Amino acid sequence: MSKTLTDRTLALAGLFQAASLVAQTARRGMVEQAPFEALIRSLFVRDAETTVDVYGDLSALRHGLQIMRKQLSGKVDEQDVEVMRYVVALLTLERKLAARKDLLNTIAEGLQKAERQRDHFHATHESVIAALADIYINTISTLQPRIMVTGEHGHLQNPDIANRVRALLLAGMRSAVLWSQSGGARWQLLFKRKAFVTEAQRLLALTTH
Repeated sequence: MSKTLTDRTLALAGLFQAASLVAQTARRGMVEQAPFEALIRSLFVRDAETTVDVYGDLSALRHGLQIMRKQLSGKVDEQDVEVMRYVVALLTLERKLAARKDLLNTIAEGLQKAERQRDHFHATHESVIAALADIYINTISTLQPRIMVTGEHGHLQNPDIANRVRALLLAGMRSAVLWSQSGGARWQLLFKRKAFVTEAQRLLALTTH
């Protein structure tokens, strides 16, 4: 896997896409299907030749690239601050997860089981999403500080919606790991913002609507 600005931008877009969909799901109880499915499918991709292959194609990250461009340009509102909070939280936990081989093994084993369910049903079937949510609960959710998701209480009390939120956080961690593997570091979010915004703009121009 290469470590170019493009690779880091794509991984960061995946992370912003996950964070945005977490916020969307928690607030509205619904999620945009195409970007949601792209993230869930990314969890089952191993040994990809390129970063974009993890997500399928460039258009699968269009939502994330748009959110990322807006966030890093500083054009944010109160709800956007929540998205950035999730991004930073996942990046913080990724460093802690990297040091926990036991949790990494648990995640790998859980994904193998979920993959068998995916093959029987499909990637976003509720049984697969529930299995992915369980992986999150048993691994990432045990790390401190825990990610506190805010939204409408009625939505978050719904088991299916809660499972989607947790599955998205697991997918967000997948992108956070990819960001680290491609040479990403948190300081770059402060000092390389303009470069990421410019690259996101270039990549958006290449995507299909």
